[in-house]
Amino acid sequence: MLARAESNRNVVVGIDYSGGMAWDTEGTRRRLKEAATAEFAEHGPDGTTMARIAERAGINKERLYKYFGDKQALFQTVLRDELDKLAAGVDPPAGGYENFGELAGRTFDYHAAHPELVRLLQWEGLAGGPPADGINRTAHYRKKVEAVAAAQRAGALDDEMDPAHLVFMMIALAAWWISVPQLAQMLTGADDRDADEHARRRAFVVRAAERLALPRT
Repeated sequence: MLARAESNRNVVVGIDYSGGMAWDTEGTRRRLKEAATAEFAEHGPDGTTMARIAERAGINKERLYKYFGDKQALFQTVLRDELDKLAAGVDPPAGGYENFGELAGRTFDYHAAHPELVRLLQWEGLAGGPPADGINRTAHYRKKVEAVAAAQRAGALDDEMDPAHLVFMMIALAAWWISVPQLAQMLTGADDRDADEHARRRAFVVRAAERLALPRT
């Protein structure tokens, strides 16, 4: 038997088992996080409220607080989850970091398909303060730096370049098109929704990353 309860125009759905209410906890959490991701990407953590996020999800505000705590904790959860999706969604190419250009291209692909991530990162940077999940994120990025350094020692990448700077520049090449789409359009005269322009941008990211990282001949 399907049961519904309304509060402040927000609807929560539960399933009645043997006279008791069993909430769809995972589905509720997912809808709340999806709504929070959209709100935070569009307005930043300071530009929205828990009430707006709950209303967007169609779930009462009390349940949002129960699952995620306050707004800052929710923002950190959203950003951490989106970064986990990035890590899982960019498959290393054959050759790993030795194929630095294609790795940059795949990173570009992910950001183009998920523009909300760069917006969340920009809001985090504008807010100042310690980054969300900073210890784990730092460890994750340091692994990338060590992988580049190993490729440099093997002679696959230019060892005159600082490996941390190379990783930063690869991310910047891949993500900056999505971070400032208005600047990209003014410079190129084209929109990324144009398939040919999108392909040109990806090809540029790959070639530029190769030129930055490959050994000079």
